[in-house]
Amino acid sequence: MGMLGLGGVSAAATAADDADAIVVGHGLAGLVATSELVAAGRRVLLLDQEPQASLGGQAFWSLGGLFFVDSPEQRTAGIKDSVDLARADWFNTAGFDRGVDDPLGEDYWASRWADAYVHFAAGEKRAWLSSLGVTWVPIVGWAERGGVSASGPGNSVPRFHLTLGTGPGVMEPFAKLVTDAAAAGKVTFAFRHQVDGIITTNGAVTGVHGSVLEPSSAARGTPSSRTKIGDFELHAPIVVVTSGGIGGNQNLVRANWPARLGRPPAHMITGVPAHVDGRMLAISQAAGARLVNPDRMWHYTEGLTNFAPIWPNHGIRVLAAPSSLWFDANGRRLPNPGVPSYDTLGTLELIGRSGYDYTWFVLNKKIIDKEFILSGSEQNPELTRKDLLGYLAMRILNSTPPPVKAFMDKGQDFVIADTLPDLVAGMNRLTGTNLVDLNQMQAQMSIRDAQVDNPFTKDSQVMGVRNSLAYSGDSLARTAPLHKILDPSAGPLIAIRMNILTRKTLGGLQTDLSGRVLGANGQPITGLYAAGEVAGFGGGGVHGYRALEGTFLGGCLFSGRTAGRAAAAESA
Repeated sequence: MGMLGLGGVSAAATAADDADAIVVGHGLAGLVATSELVAAGRRVLLLDQEPQASLGGQAFWSLGGLFFVDSPEQRTAGIKDSVDLARADWFNTAGFDRGVDDPLGEDYWASRWADAYVHFAAGEKRAWLSSLGVTWVPIVGWAERGGVSASGPGNSVPRFHLTLGTGPGVMEPFAKLVTDAAAAGKVTFAFRHQVDGIITTNGAVTGVHGSVLEPSSAARGTPSSRTKIGDFELHAPIVVVTSGGIGGNQNLVRANWPARLGRPPAHMITGVPAHVDGRMLAISQAAGARLVNPDRMWHYTEGLTNFAPIWPNHGIRVLAAPSSLWFDANGRRLPNPGVPSYDTLGTLELIGRSGYDYTWFVLNKKIIDKEFILSGSEQNPELTRKDLLGYLAMRILNSTPPPVKAFMDKGQDFVIADTLPDLVAGMNRLTGTNLVDLNQMQAQMSIRDAQVDNPFTKDSQVMGVRNSLAYSGDSLARTAPLHKILDPSAGPLIAIRMNILTRKTLGGLQTDLSGRVLGANGQPITGLYAAGEVAGFGGGGVHGYRALEGTFLGGCLFSGRTAGRAAAAESA
């Protein structure tokens, strides 16, 4: 394959090169890296195995949450945040413990990326995105709030900033920069180009080779054909890998499942499209790249089976506030940290020890109306079309969001009943078991409800609800007033079977603070960069063992920008 219409190349490239840089993967990190390379005057080949319809990758489907520190939105709400507090939260959550002080340690660069990212989130991140036209919902969300101790995992304060426009609102400014550059002849898209190998010459990366796949009219997110119609070989002195993680490949998820989380679940639903297949991890390894922390991953515990799937085994995550009671498959209330919105991986460990692959939320209409948001751009149409007033009115007026109501009516994981006996009967009928005992469920819910009668309690979840209501943002738009769940006036009762939902890869290709991919000896591989999820969002694992939320899109932005700027400097 030849020049693909790129025209001339810079002095850094040879006459045989097809571009100044090749970027593998047209998701958010790839778009950001490409935009930085173009801004520095480089000509870029942007490759992806998917068709043009999937430009932007997973970011398009996301809720668009971003992690900021000491933002104007936080200050307006009276939230006192700082770099020191955010850094302490990040590092306490990450739990870096694999050679943090050893240049060959798996967490050496990851922890340094974490420090850099927190400062970025407290510094120029917001202004940079704002300059590109990105705006946010004024109410800051409180995700992953921990709930165990000040030195434990979680966000001490709300930091989850919802982008107006959701994931597309984050992605589109960079997609426009790149498509405009393509129209100007500075970027050439190579859709349906599946990289099978990275070319190295005398220890330096000099290009990629692979398979040209047949044209596809597959809609965004739906599976596309893998029928090969040709081969390609492309050359450039810089290759930037931004190909994403393994969340769409359940075989790889299970192969890397850590023993600390118990056995791999026999049944999981999938939170990302099938093209999130992890292929480039092994391909990069074959070129000498070092893969670190492959057993660190981020899967959600509140997954609903999508009644209108876009990709295979499509699941949707529930973002709930802390009022719903959480029970294991046997109908026993989960211990700490098994509270909605508290500690994702802590709860995943509890589920792993339960011996079952699913759990139950038990709540009522009053709670679901106020507290339920479904993750994803398609599940939040008001936000996605930037109708801020419509979104706020729905949250503040406590009406059931239409996407949530659709799942209540059509979703296979919902049981709705006026009485607890009917609810429990429906739960057992849904699973084809008699695991949930009515008397046990009645006793647990009644004793919880009794804790609502006065301002004193020993129930940590009731304390958590009161803590949530003390924050104006949660009180206004995200947390139902504390009440008895069995109160008939708050009904009907609702039980939701929650499935494990695959999502993010937290480990990946190890990179230094410039995004250069490192080899087994800890030294950079000349010409090879990585960004986004394939690099563990930076350094091979910037989140450590667990994340603070709002940090995945931001990790793509930061690592993509960093790698793009460094690659541009190297190719000057």
